[in-house]
Amino acid sequence: MSAAQDIHTPVTPEELAHTFDEAPAHVDLKVYAFEDWLTLGLFWVMTACVFLQFFTRYVLNDSYAWTEEIAVNCLIGVVFMGSVMCVRMSRHIQVDVLYHYLPARVTRIMATAVDIIRIGFFAYGSWLMWRYMEIVADEEMVTVQLPRNIVFYTVLAAFVLMLGRSIQVFIANMRRGYSVLERPEAFQNAED
Repeated sequence: MSAAQDIHTPVTPEELAHTFDEAPAHVDLKVYAFEDWLTLGLFWVMTACVFLQFFTRYVLNDSYAWTEEIAVNCLIGVVFMGSVMCVRMSRHIQVDVLYHYLPARVTRIMATAVDIIRIGFFAYGSWLMWRYMEIVADEEMVTVQLPRNIVFYTVLAAFVLMLGRSIQVFIANMRRGYSVLERPEAFQNAED
């Protein structure tokens, strides 16, 4: 045994029980939007499919083929709908090192350009997804007799929602006078 051994003070059961007397933290569900709840639902459907696939494959030794396809399609929905939340909260990966070294006027112009480019990107992505859906409109899933359009419409809806959310972020940044790129510390309390 080492000399720097941790010393634990004994705690009575009553003292231990009183540690749970604290009031539960206030939970504010208003910070979540429609796409967050849809993403959560898709996540749990995907989780159920993966569990069912695991159970049927390793416990029953006879897996259901459709569970993998449904889980993959749910994962596509989770990724794209989750991206809508990231756009709304300005949480996508971003490089802001230049914003620390350049004058405020230049960074304001750069941040505005980033917002405009993001809006253009999501508008173009929405248009491309619409065009893609016209090409593959009649496809069906491989293992389930369902149209693949379910997945494609989800991705299209996500792009349209990201477009709308990026416009909202742009308007909020213009009203506020700065974005998360310029002043990340102002957005730190939004996580708490």
